Amino acid sequence: MKNEVKKEKPNDVKHLVKIFQYARPYKILACCSFGITIAFAGLVPIRPWVTQHVFDHFIATPNLHKLFTFTILLIFLLILEGVFQFTDALLSSKLGQCIVKDIRTDLYKNLLKRPIRFFDNTPNGTIITRLVSDIETIGDIFSQGLMVIIGDLLKIVVIITVMASANGILTLISLATLPILMLATYWFKNAINITFNLVRTQVARLNTFVQEHLTGLFLIQVFNRENIDFEEFKSINQEHRDANIKSIWYYSLFFPVVEILSSVSLGLLLWAGGFSYLKGVASLGQLISFIMYINMLFRPIRMLADRFNTLQMGIISSKRVFAWLETPTQTLPSGQLSGNSILGNVAFENVYFRYNQEDSTTGWILNNISFQAPNGSVTALVGETGSGKTSIINLLIRFYEFEQGRILIDGSDIREYKVADLRASIGIVTQDVFLFSDSIFNNIILGNPSCSKEDVIHAAKEIGAHSFIMNLPGGYDYQVKERGSSLSMGQRQLISFIRTFILNPRILILDEATSSIDAESEQLIQRATERLMQNRTSIVIAHRLGTIKKADQILVIHRGEIVEQGTHVELLGRGGKYRKLFDSQFKEVNS
Repeated sequence: MKNEVKKEKPNDVKHLVKIFQYARPYKILACCSFGITIAFAGLVPIRPWVTQHVFDHFIATPNLHKLFTFTILLIFLLILEGVFQFTDALLSSKLGQCIVKDIRTDLYKNLLKRPIRFFDNTPNGTIITRLVSDIETIGDIFSQGLMVIIGDLLKIVVIITVMASANGILTLISLATLPILMLATYWFKNAINITFNLVRTQVARLNTFVQEHLTGLFLIQVFNRENIDFEEFKSINQEHRDANIKSIWYYSLFFPVVEILSSVSLGLLLWAGGFSYLKGVASLGQLISFIMYINMLFRPIRMLADRFNTLQMGIISSKRVFAWLETPTQTLPSGQLSGNSILGNVAFENVYFRYNQEDSTTGWILNNISFQAPNGSVTALVGETGSGKTSIINLLIRFYEFEQGRILIDGSDIREYKVADLRASIGIVTQDVFLFSDSIFNNIILGNPSCSKEDVIHAAKEIGAHSFIMNLPGGYDYQVKERGSSLSMGQRQLISFIRTFILNPRILILDEATSSIDAESEQLIQRATERLMQNRTSIVIAHRLGTIKKADQILVIHRGEIVEQGTHVELLGRGGKYRKLFDSQFKEVNS
């Protein structure tokens, strides 16, 4: 992992250009922010010049009236600097947040279009890191990074120019340490680039670990893995700490160097300036103004290191974010056929599929799968875990692309249909029902504006779930906790049936929903299943063989192949694989 991090050397200009393309809709805001930055940089050197004028003309030669007037002027300049600084920070931060919003919107839209294969290979913690913290870091480029760097560089140029025009000799002596400081800053910039790349990688690892293990906390406790899990967390957390400490070490080394060089410059100025003052070459006011210039000069130089740090973090994060944005989102070809007129005749013809299509040595997950599921029929898929039942469903929904053969709906290849229309014509009810932290009503319609409250109530009554919903506090407005933890498994299943009923699909896929619920809920689910399957082509992944006795056909899947096909009675009579599965299951029930 560390070697991978070191190889990442983002092209700063290239990625900054990409980021600034998002500023186009906010041209006025960007121009105002940049204008304030320039004006503030030009305002800073005025105060030392006024101070020099006061010392040379109104203190050396006392003039109380003008001294009072210029004192008021100094106070006004301080207030004006504060106003400019506030406005600059406000505008640059607002610009950064606007850009953050747009980039995050594009990235989330990009993620929604990605194929399931992408999420199979990308941990959720990494996705969250990209979508939240990485994009926030990009926003810091404007509020704390690039805009501030531009302002600081302008201040440095203006201050050096003013100093040189006032006294070239004192300027050269004062800036004698500047080349060393610039070399130190360049070294710090390169070092911090590598370390913060490592920091972002460790943040993603930490987020991934925490997200996965909090989700699986029940499993961790059941198997008494708390201590093992904690030790693994400590190891990842320690690597995260070490990455941050490495960056802190560079800070700890760089800032003292800047302070020492600043003190050396001030010492040289006092020596040379004092000598010039005693010789009558420089005035006292000029010496004092140069001291102020030195402080004003080294303050932005000292802060530049921190700004470069922020800028590098933003560039590193932008590289990760834009790498996702620039990757094609839809790898599955989409046809032009509409799914509105789909009847539901499904056919698989010599279909071959494997998840790792890049590796030709990988064995087939599905091997020469062929069957037909006529409109209105019930087809059941049975077999051991890992036999390929779910893969058949995933191909029909086009979560993955098969390599050989054809899958037809109403005689047309599914690749000829628009992907959105195809999926809209297929309803899915799975064992693991996902519910959002929202009301039951919103969990049913899932943002579909065409679904009214009356439609939902009608569907719930048809499914047989209206009574249990009305018994909840608030009824259809009852707020479901995360992942539906406040509802029983049977209740969650009924909500998923209502979802599918409202969709009114022509093809129904059921991952048998009665395998892990109580007897009372099972009766409701069986009734809902029968109602939902009416006049639809149904494909059922069967876990309990007793529930599919009435299926029009049963496909026995074994190691990716259909080894038997027929009705319940026919397969029992053959005494083959299905008979063994059936006898084994009922033996377990009766024992």
